[in-house]
Amino acid sequence: MADITLTLPDGNQRSYPAGITGMEVAKDISTSLGKKAISCSVNGEHRDLSRQIDADASFAIHTMQDDAQALELIRHDCAHIMARAVQEIWPDVKVTIGPVIENGWYYDFDRKEPFSSEDLAVIEKKMREIINKRDAVRTETWDRARAIKHYQDNDEPYKVELVGMIPEGQDLRMYWHGDWQDLCRGPHLVHTGQLPGDSFKLMSVAGAYWRGDSNNQMLQRIYGVAFKNKEDLKAHLYMLEQAALRDHRKLGREMDLFHIQEEAPGMVFWHPTGWMLYRVLQDYMRRRQIADGYLEINTPQIVDRKLWEASGHWEKYRENMFITEIDEEHANEKRVNALKPMNCPCHVQVYNQGLKSYRDLPLRLAEFGSCHRYESSGSMHGLMRVRGFTQDDAHIFCTEDQIASETKKFIELLSSVYSDLGFDTFDIKFSTRPDVRAGSDAVWDKAEAALESAIQKLGLPYEIDEGEGAFYGPKLDFKLTDAIGREWQLGTLQADFVLPERLEAEYVGEDGSKHCPVMLHRATLGSFERFLGVLIENYAGRFPLWLAPRQVVVASIVTDANDYVTETVDKLKAAGIRAEADLRNEKINYKVREHSLGKVPVILAVGMREVAEGTVSVRRLGDKRTSVQDLTDVIVALQDEATPPDLR
Repeated sequence: MADITLTLPDGNQRSYPAGITGMEVAKDISTSLGKKAISCSVNGEHRDLSRQIDADASFAIHTMQDDAQALELIRHDCAHIMARAVQEIWPDVKVTIGPVIENGWYYDFDRKEPFSSEDLAVIEKKMREIINKRDAVRTETWDRARAIKHYQDNDEPYKVELVGMIPEGQDLRMYWHGDWQDLCRGPHLVHTGQLPGDSFKLMSVAGAYWRGDSNNQMLQRIYGVAFKNKEDLKAHLYMLEQAALRDHRKLGREMDLFHIQEEAPGMVFWHPTGWMLYRVLQDYMRRRQIADGYLEINTPQIVDRKLWEASGHWEKYRENMFITEIDEEHANEKRVNALKPMNCPCHVQVYNQGLKSYRDLPLRLAEFGSCHRYESSGSMHGLMRVRGFTQDDAHIFCTEDQIASETKKFIELLSSVYSDLGFDTFDIKFSTRPDVRAGSDAVWDKAEAALESAIQKLGLPYEIDEGEGAFYGPKLDFKLTDAIGREWQLGTLQADFVLPERLEAEYVGEDGSKHCPVMLHRATLGSFERFLGVLIENYAGRFPLWLAPRQVVVASIVTDANDYVTETVDKLKAAGIRAEADLRNEKINYKVREHSLGKVPVILAVGMREVAEGTVSVRRLGDKRTSVQDLTDVIVALQDEATPPDLR
């Protein structure tokens, strides 16, 4: 049999007979590696160790130290072992699919009786029994007819349907975990004992239609999470616990910030306190953008379809647009308009008013633009995913030579804003040209080089996402991490060579000829709604004083102190502090509890001693201690703390 050459990650090469398996290679390299190996990569393809290698290839062995591969296998094998456990406990249950998802997996089952929380504990126990058996995992490739007959004989109708969906000519790979079998692409571990039995947990049960079609059978979906060790599992469960406590929908009710109701799905009703928070953030962003050279504009929310046709959105985005038809007076036919799903075409219309010179560039146009996009009812989630939202949107019209400097300038602004708002670090994803794209390779070369150069000049780390750019240009996405370790993609910068040309944007260049500008789409926060949802959860409602919608409550201990309370509130307001009086005839402890639930940062309690001494009793949110301080000193300290970072 002919030999093949395998090139290892360190560049060394080894020759083996064709048909050798990954496990045999691992054992040949070292006995210890053979014991630690869990999978391999052949020419970048993640594979089982039992599969044969028939040609020259790059080759790498994976162990539990390789996070990406290890977690994929752990979660994938957990899905199979859970399905095996379910069928061992309830043999009449039909299995369907069980993919790996973020942090874990799910598996859909057809069972007459609903799974209970007690059932999940029983399934977990059975899974650990299977893991302890250390059953071998093996795989075979079958033809279509054999696979269909197998599943028909075993009364697994969903698997029969899945086999029929696999394209002709594609391998049908079967896996066995012990005696239990499933149709799967793989890869999987060597035996069930390689799964850490103390690092997974079954989380919940939900309904799911077969293949996502409401006309099909409703199935039961069991979700699980899995990690490499019990410490990581414990950390994840703690994060989920914190996330539940920080849920912006829960805090929104407690702090009386907003609500959403069925008469306006995906649209936010902002309450006075929530709208104050919104305005504080918007005013801050307005000041930062003006200071950075942006000109604020405002454009219509309802625009004729003609503009959306010219921009290309009517063709590519119509299904996500809210469309209206109007009987115009004396018109022969109805006028078709759409609520704008994005601001960019309207910004080009502002740019196009009047002839532009290269001396006018870069031109930075910003808008707090209200947009509407259709989202399915199942995808909406509080403030995080809505149908009506406002973007901190801006478009920079510039020359190709200005892309790098404008990108650098924007990242500096974004970095400063995120820091002011409590996010000191963020990650950058640089998405390059897709296969289907507009514009020449030369233009793409220049744009990609400009964006990458800007990141490098700032000395920031970034990840390249090959082929994931927009069809009209490369882009940068900015992902920040909140207080409990969750990542959020919010800011973005996208270079666009297509829309300015489609909408006939021009400028007169230094050579006297007309040229088409580059358009940089950029947003720092993304949408105010989503960013506020993230902000509420990041701070758990305990905002820094400058950002808090309610900054200070002055509460009377006795009614005789009411006049002093009112005077104190007036002085605080005169100092620019958002202050309010609580003169209700209630016990002070009741008032403190109520305002603490509303996440008011500072409560000043006033009794007759404070009146006589010109002091206040200061209590900070989360601190059970109080301190009596001179009122003038308190106002000076609070005034400094309440000043937004950009005004200090």
